[in-house]
Amino acid sequence: MELLIANLAHGFHVAMSFDNLLFALLGALIGTAIGVLPGIGPVATISLLLPITFGQPATTAIIMLAGIYYGAQYGGSTTAILLNLPGEVSSVVTTLEGYKMARNGRAGAALTISALGSFFAGSVSTLLVAASGPLLTEVALSFGPADYFSLMLLGLIISAVLAQGSVVKSVGMVVLGVALGLVGTDVQTGQQRFTFGIPELSDGLNFAAIAMGVFGISEIILNLENPEVRSVLSTKVGSLFLTKEEWKRSTPSVLRGTVIGSVLGILPGGGAALASFGSYMMERKISKGRHEFGNGAIEGVAGPEAANNAAAQTSFIPLLTLGIPSNAVMALMVGALIIQGIQPGPRMVEAQPDLFWGLICSMWIGNVMLLVINLPMIGMWVKLLQVPYRFMYPAILVFCAIGVYSINNSVFDVYQTVFFAVLGYVFAKIKMEPAPLLVGFVLGPMMEEHLRRAMLLS
Repeated sequence: MELLIANLAHGFHVAMSFDNLLFALLGALIGTAIGVLPGIGPVATISLLLPITFGQPATTAIIMLAGIYYGAQYGGSTTAILLNLPGEVSSVVTTLEGYKMARNGRAGAALTISALGSFFAGSVSTLLVAASGPLLTEVALSFGPADYFSLMLLGLIISAVLAQGSVVKSVGMVVLGVALGLVGTDVQTGQQRFTFGIPELSDGLNFAAIAMGVFGISEIILNLENPEVRSVLSTKVGSLFLTKEEWKRSTPSVLRGTVIGSVLGILPGGGAALASFGSYMMERKISKGRHEFGNGAIEGVAGPEAANNAAAQTSFIPLLTLGIPSNAVMALMVGALIIQGIQPGPRMVEAQPDLFWGLICSMWIGNVMLLVINLPMIGMWVKLLQVPYRFMYPAILVFCAIGVYSINNSVFDVYQTVFFAVLGYVFAKIKMEPAPLLVGFVLGPMMEEHLRRAMLLS
């Protein structure tokens, strides 16, 4: 216990430095904004912003990317409640009861319980990450290459099974991701493979180019196909204060949602969306206000919002302790760490204590920031939705091109991004979920390394 307190004190010392506080706030603001804007999401945003993290220290960069992820869970609820537009996948459930509450004149109460439930769940799950991280790390240090290979294979299988759409298509995307990860120079023999004589591919495909193309730019192309229809809530937001009855009904839902989200966030392939759906189904069956579901039940907002934020935090546990991403966002985090020269896994606690404990403590600080950011700035977020998309996407594309070029000062990387943007657009049209591809791309080379090491040892 004393060691945990000492580590947390060290983490707060790291997280409270000016640069880290500034980037945590920046991540929280960007995360809230992209959560508010429908159709963007944290995966696309983190993909687009990867290049700007290269000039920053690893701890600062990861703190900002983490802030974007859990900030998006907060922001997505604002438009889900006010406009019936889920800015984030995990906020789809919030529209079911939150928008009905807004139409009944209780939008303020829905937004308040969403923010407070998210803050409580985020704080509890952050403590869970801090407490369980070192324990799991000790267990992970006893793993051999065969154990790691099995764990990563399990992660790939679960990410394929739990992805949206056909399981066969998801498995195909995982296999494609693994194949793309094998392009480049063989670590053990030094032979080039699958490079087709292109010297730029000798170091493998550019992770940022794949992520930015498949998730970011392809999303922009899809958004341009859809006409902009955004109706701003005509009724007033109303009082932000909850009644005594609403407090009484929502508190158990927040507690249950926190537990569900904390558990499902740890599982490979789980995450915020699965947690929010699971919480909603449970509340619909066991909450005292279940007869009001479909007409604006506050439990249908409190439970899922707590669940998706708890899951967003605990999904860092397998990443920080085992080096295994539990979802597409965590796969991006692995990529960001590797680019910074850090190998995520059980030795991170010893090798990178500033990063490990600084990130955990920054999550709690980020949750406080998000609580302050969200409720007073509701009007500004709604106004943001009225900015025409035709003004936004050219600027995004320009920054994407500059960002991906600046990584290696290579035009070839820009061509890669364009190629994967087209590929991502095709995947969307044929209903193939791209998230398993990214998980496969990250885990594939690591799986190969552990498999070959296990074979040599045997």
